[in-house]
Order: sequence, then C-alpha cells, then structure tokens
Amino acid sequence: MPAAHAMPAPQVCERARLSRDARFDGLFFTAVRTTGIYCRPVCPAPPPKPDNVRYYPSAAAAEAAGFRPCLRCRPELAPGEGSWRRGDEAVARALKLIDQGALADASLAALSERVHLGERQLRRLFVERLGAAPIAVHTTGRLLFAKQLLTETALPITTVAMEAGFGSLRRFNAAFREAYGMAPRDLRRQLPAVQDGPLVLRLGYRPPYDFAALLDFFRGRALPGVEQVDAQAYARVFGHEDGIGWLRVSRWPAPARAPVYALRLEVRGAGAGSLLGIVQRVRRMFDLDADPHAIAAVLGRDPRLAPLLRARPGLRIPSGWDGFEIAVRAVIGQQVSVAAARTLTARLAAAHGAAVPDALAAQGFGHLFPTAEALAEADPAGFGLTRARAQAVRGIACALREGRVDFAADAPLDDFAARWTALPGIGPWTAQYIALRALGHPDAFPAEDLVLQRAVPEDGGRLGARALSARAEGWRPWRGYAVIALWRDAMAAAPPPAIAAAPARPLPPARRSAA
Repeated sequence: MPAAHAMPAPQVCERARLSRDARFDGLFFTAVRTTGIYCRPVCPAPPPKPDNVRYYPSAAAAEAAGFRPCLRCRPELAPGEGSWRRGDEAVARALKLIDQGALADASLAALSERVHLGERQLRRLFVERLGAAPIAVHTTGRLLFAKQLLTETALPITTVAMEAGFGSLRRFNAAFREAYGMAPRDLRRQLPAVQDGPLVLRLGYRPPYDFAALLDFFRGRALPGVEQVDAQAYARVFGHEDGIGWLRVSRWPAPARAPVYALRLEVRGAGAGSLLGIVQRVRRMFDLDADPHAIAAVLGRDPRLAPLLRARPGLRIPSGWDGFEIAVRAVIGQQVSVAAARTLTARLAAAHGAAVPDALAAQGFGHLFPTAEALAEADPAGFGLTRARAQAVRGIACALREGRVDFAADAPLDDFAARWTALPGIGPWTAQYIALRALGHPDAFPAEDLVLQRAVPEDGGRLGARALSARAEGWRPWRGYAVIALWRDAMAAAPPPAIAAAPARPLPPARRSAA
C-alpha cells in the first residue's frame, strides 16, 4: 500500500483499477482521455485501454485537468484520502479548514496565515500532494457534494446550491456548468426520480471497516434521551439555529451481487445550510476516511499490536458528534468506570438539556445535550459529581464561551493539549482523550491511562507514562488507533468488574481508567 502523502505507483494503480480493488478507493482516480471522464478505481464500467488512462491523486486534480466525474461510479462517494486530511502537517490542517468552509468567504492568504505558511508555499504543497491548488480543492468538494444531493435527494436545486455552500443559484449554475458541461437540472433529468421523504445519503468508506466495533463502543456510552444505539444503528438528536434535528447511521443495504462499502445516513429536521456540516461530522465520528492498510502497515510492526489488527481488521477511532459534549464526558469520566460516567453525564444532560418536540419524544428521545452557554450559567453540582469535577465542567463551558479553548481544525496536537491543560481540572490524560474523541486526531495518546499502561506488557506488569510514550514512538502518526485497539483488547480480555470498577479513592495522575 502507498506511503503517507503519496499516490500509489502507476503499476499499483493499474492493478487496482483492473481488479476494482476497493482498498484503493479515494487514493487515486482514473481519467480516460477518449471520454473526458474520471472514475474511482471501483468503477463497474468496462476498463479502458491502458494507453487511454491517466491517474490523478485527487478528484480536484482530475477536474483541473478537464475531466468530468463518472455518473456510474460517482466519485463524490469515494472516501477521502485520510493521510492528507489527518494529523498536524500544514496540508492536513489546511484541508480540514477547507472542509469547514475556510475558502468560502475568506482568501487563500487568510488560510495560509492560519497554517503559518506563505500563500505561494501552501499552493505549491497542494499541487505536489493533491495535484490541484487549494481553491480547486474547495470548489471540487462543493460541486461533488452538490452532485450527490442532486442524485440522491429530491431537494430543490436552489436548496442544493445553498447546502453545498454556494452563495447564490446563479453562481452555482455557472460553476456546475463550467465544471461538468451541463446545468444542474440537466443532470437531474438524466437520473431516476427520487421520491420525497426522509433525506438519505450514502457515505463511502475504504474497507475493511469494523462497524460493529464502533457500535459497541457507542452503545456502552450512549446517553439516554440523547442517543440510541442498537446492533444495527446509531441515532441521536441535535440542535441547530432553526430547531432540533435527528439522524440515524446504519450500514448501506448491500445487493446480493456485490458489496457496498458505505454507511446510510438518514437526517430529519436539519437546519438550513447545515447538511454539509452534518455529513462532515458523521464522517469524522465514524472515521470514514481512514486508510486501514496504511495504519496497519505502521502499527503491524509492533508485536503487541500485530495480532490485534489481524484479529479485528478495519480499526477506526470512534469520535464524537460534538466537541463540548466529549470534553464534558472526559472530565466526568476521570477515575470512574464507563458505566458510572454515563450515569452521571446522563443526569447532567437531563437537567440542563433542552427538551425535544413531542414527535421525537414519542421515539424515545427526551432532550439535547446541554450547550456550553447553558452549563456556563448553571451549577453542575448535585448530580453525583464531586465539587472539583463540577467546577471543571463549568470551567470548560466558560472557557469555550470566552474563546480560551476551542476545537479548531488548524490546531496542532501539542498546541491543543497545552491550551486545554491550562484549565483547572484538565490534565494531560483528559486533554489527549478530548483530542482523540472530539477531533478524531490519529496521533492523540493519553500515556497516563492505566488500562494502556497495563495492556502493552504481556507479562502482567505495567509501563509508566514515560516508558509507554517511548514504546509508542514507533506507532506515530497513528498512536490513536493503537489506543483504541489496546482498549478494546483489554475490555475483551478482562471480566467487566476488573475494567469497570471505580477506584475507592482518587488515583494519582498516572492511574487513569479508560473512558
């Protein structure tokens, strides 16, 4: 498999194209000179002759070269190239900001300043890595999302333009026609009609993918009234400026003739202009852009991790819907069991979260998770929390409201941890846990975690935080995945009471329990 930040070699691309190898989906795109179309490696169309094929590292590069997306394999469904969109390198941080709309209303110079590079240098890095300039990456991403909405939903074209981040229908029509040689309405006329109903989108991933493990993780931490998790799906309520919405994530039904590597996202009651943000949150939450083979190539070199990866391939980091929610859970989960943390957090959420409409209440939901504004003005004590922990929760809410901490995509891991550990009640373990689950940071590593310290040695001993960090140097830049693998193995190997029992007295900083 390719190294990080490198498109596979041409001969590897050729073999992957001819075999329709889904492991390479999104790692490169195939363009055909005779048709002017570019495709995913998994395209079901008859393979073109090698002499007519060109390979590109991104959809933006293929479109910048004048190719249009295939209507059969639909490049908009390809998972993102995780190595380019993860971690602390300038391109990764810039891509995360672009995904959040940094170039929608601001200039490339402003984006460059946020990642501490010159404008020319950032453009050069993008062309080297992705084959296209930042503005082309931004425009291609928005157009492909619009194409997905046109294909999979019955949304009016004006709504599609707004949801894809275009300021006006005129700008959207012009950009779409320039890129694809047709108006949005002409594309929709070529496709089967979509019936009105719940908005359903397909979210692609790169196999293997251990969806069951993610659901197990979420199910053990699901907050009553806010979330519902069973063996097939994850569902939750969420708030927005226009009201309250609901989403459900499950596997995409696979036809008998071929596998479908995608999740099914159903959304109801989304706020105007919020769909792209919802999709991005769900993609991060379920880690859909990870490259499991690149991760396994690094972690598999460690004799402790290699058998874990072989036994349960498709490892993913289970992130969270909302950063503040994860931060509150992390503080409440210090030195207590997962079950106890869930109980305490559920009490807090029920007391301070806004009630949901009757229609959602009838489905078993009760309230939203409280906002930072709500908890900044509340006293979280009285729900079984210690006074110090209640003050830490309120301190996080106040710090977020005042801008002293945030969940910005352009913050390197060390900077993020430094800002959070400056808050009372937030130590290195909590800061790294927040980075792991709120940001989905692939290299977050809570070295003070007691379960990790005991899980790595196989002789029943324990590594200290410094020794564990030294051992984990060989796991970079994927230490976060090693954390999830070791936590999962520890919980599977030990009886629940041994893992879940809360300590009788406060533990020193090096003795945290996995949250």
